[in-house]
Amino acid sequence: MSTRTPAQMQDIAAHLTLVADDQAASKSTADAACDCHTDDRTSDSYAADKAKLLARLRRTEGQVRGVARMIEEDKYCIDVLTQISAITASLRSVGLLVLQDHIRGCVIDSPDDEREGRLDELNLAIERFTKSAG
Repeated sequence: MSTRTPAQMQDIAAHLTLVADDQAASKSTADAACDCHTDDRTSDSYAADKAKLLARLRRTEGQVRGVARMIEEDKYCIDVLTQISAITASLRSVGLLVLQDHIRGCVIDSPDDEREGRLDELNLAIERFTKSAG
């Protein structure tokens, strides 16, 4: 375990603050982008893929438990990293499917007077997704 200097700790704290501020700004921009945004929104845009999404997420959940077990059992680093890569790919595919369904169901099918707000919201969502998906 490495020891960090106070200056390094301050740099880390500053970075985390910047990240939190950026996330808060993105959320408030997304909220402002669409007049219909509320915390209790629901969607049926992915209803046709719901079973597939849930199956993938359950499989991924099992993979995460498997990685935890591998760590507990001190398995080889590369084997752990391989499983983490598979988890990341699985979540990326779930995210892409939800994104596709959102475009079809929430953006394309939105009323004309809401379309611009939905497009702004979509652009922000794509930006967040591509950051997290690497």
